[in-house]
Amino acid sequence: MSYEVTATRRRPQAFDNLVGQEFVSETLKSSIKSGKIAHAYLFTGPRGCGKTSTARILAKALNCANGPTDTPCGQCSNCLEITKGSSLDVIEIDGASNTSVDNIRQIKEEVMFPPAKCRYKIYIVDEVHMLSTSAFNALLKTIEEPPEHVIFIFATTELQKVPATIKSRCQQYNFRLVSVEKVKQSLAEAAAELNIKAEDEALYWIARESTGSMRDAYTLFDQVVAFSDGHLTYEKIRDKLGLVGIDRLNMVFESCAYGRTDEVLLSLDEFLQSGISIEQLISNCADYLRSLLLIKSGVNKEALLGNNIERYSKVVLTAWNPLQIERALSLFLQLYRDIRYSLSPRYELELAFSRLCWISQYVSNQEVKKAIDAAQALLTGGANVAIPASNAMAQAPVKVAVEQNSSVRQAAPVEQTQSSQNSENKLPEGLPRFSMLDNPQGLEDSFDNPGSTFEEENQPPFHDGGSLPPEQTVAELDDRLKLHIPTESVTSSESHHSSFVMPEEAKKEIQMNNYDITDEGWTNVDEPPEETYYPDEEYAAQMDDSYNGTEVYEASSSLKQEAETSADSGMSISINQLRGSVTAALSVTDGFAASALEKTGAWTIKADCVEAVISNEYDKELIEKKKTEIIKEISQVCGKTMDFEVILDKNNSYNNDNNKQTVEIPAQVQMVLDTFKGTVIAGKI
Repeated sequence: MSYEVTATRRRPQAFDNLVGQEFVSETLKSSIKSGKIAHAYLFTGPRGCGKTSTARILAKALNCANGPTDTPCGQCSNCLEITKGSSLDVIEIDGASNTSVDNIRQIKEEVMFPPAKCRYKIYIVDEVHMLSTSAFNALLKTIEEPPEHVIFIFATTELQKVPATIKSRCQQYNFRLVSVEKVKQSLAEAAAELNIKAEDEALYWIARESTGSMRDAYTLFDQVVAFSDGHLTYEKIRDKLGLVGIDRLNMVFESCAYGRTDEVLLSLDEFLQSGISIEQLISNCADYLRSLLLIKSGVNKEALLGNNIERYSKVVLTAWNPLQIERALSLFLQLYRDIRYSLSPRYELELAFSRLCWISQYVSNQEVKKAIDAAQALLTGGANVAIPASNAMAQAPVKVAVEQNSSVRQAAPVEQTQSSQNSENKLPEGLPRFSMLDNPQGLEDSFDNPGSTFEEENQPPFHDGGSLPPEQTVAELDDRLKLHIPTESVTSSESHHSSFVMPEEAKKEIQMNNYDITDEGWTNVDEPPEETYYPDEEYAAQMDDSYNGTEVYEASSSLKQEAETSADSGMSISINQLRGSVTAALSVTDGFAASALEKTGAWTIKADCVEAVISNEYDKELIEKKKTEIIKEISQVCGKTMDFEVILDKNNSYNNDNNKQTVEIPAQVQMVLDTFKGTVIAGKI
């Protein structure tokens, strides 16, 4: 007798022989027993799970000489012919090669004739999803109302391609993938039939590689048996098929756990030189890491692990936590997707293993969040945080003394229960513990005694992270701002609009400058009036009622802040105000030119011209570029056409003014200058 492959030799011949399809077999058997036989069936599911075999078993059950029966005899002529595929009344059609309307038209003509020998004429259409749309439409009427002696059985692996009009006319049965345990058991039975010794580890590997398909499992089994010489072992499979093997995987992953990158890269080179493909190596590493993750999760089932739990390295299991193993597994899953478009798949593989060598330092987002939460509890002092005894920092707690300012108002600490504190503020191992946080109490005692420390008062520095900035009124800031607000100025209905009472000294100073503080009619909550220029009394007597254009007003270095000029409107302004107005207008369009204008020395007014002195030639050029705008602004302020000239003075005569006072730069400003390597070039301190 010629050789017959295992998949064909062990094809199920009865419903009870179907592996992993108990629901389908029991349902079909019940319908046959009750005589409720449908005119169309649709079998769906992945490859190699028994769809075509079930269709043949159903055809034998309906056409058996003893039937219809749920247990066909397999000995009558009808059963034998159906098994061999030679029955005239059971027609198997390949949907992939009969897709046109003409093929369906032939079926519609044949169904009108009764079966030649059997009870039913059965059409088994495999891969029915390959039919064209027109072919499906041509078949609709025949499927919906076929002759009583005709039954259709459709099989497909892609249910989504079958039109809904076809699905609604058929009884649908979904076939499932076969579990690893059942595949392994079927392989063991097949090996026993061939008198072959097979190790469980080898059979488990074949079952896992088949991914739930019995046909794939039998095909791989035949391939392995061909080179096993009657003894099937995992070592032979590993050597012949180019697998890495769990022993060598343990070796390379232990090197990764120890951080020995050189050993890992040399091991990879050895694997690749021995003929192991990069894709196979990545697949084996992913399976290995998956098994480690299952073990760390408490799963010990050998069918899931693929090997006995004792064969996995204890070093790797101890060195890496579940989160780090998850990260490693994700690296290899992404690596398998990346090598398709990579410049060099080997480089990608070596990079992945290089990253594995420091995976022990990987910290997940979850761990970072726990550390931040613990740090928050540490700073706020909201709970007694238990520290593991192994923490070295716990043996030497840090002593911190904090002074509290009694003038700063603090919000009352938030009350928390001890149980909620202990459950929410868990401090991870490795963070220091502050002894001041051992007694989380309020801060009232420290406020009463500003000179005391938290170590003395046994108080935490932060009770709830600090109070939020309150919406304070003027009255609430009385002590801090030193403002004196009479009680009669604050009414119950307008307490939030407290009026500011000016000190008598300030009133006298304003009255001396001819400011009217009584008739303006506005408070600190109203819009202020437009600004009015008031001349200084010292120079008001020296000013003429109108500017005649001939008298020269020259501001000396001592008087340059007080010298005044009169506009045609009769309003008097100081040269300093004129200079500030021009600088402010120029800063809108050109900040650099405005900064250069700020560096000018004394401004003098000679006839219809304003002269300024500058010591830097670059600044002079900047001002000259904006001369038109400066003249326009000066003329607008003075009320008549004026000119502007800037004179370069390299001797810095205005900088050598005797009235100038050298001001020492504050320490804070000097620190900023030292940090950013800057220099103070203009401005007031």
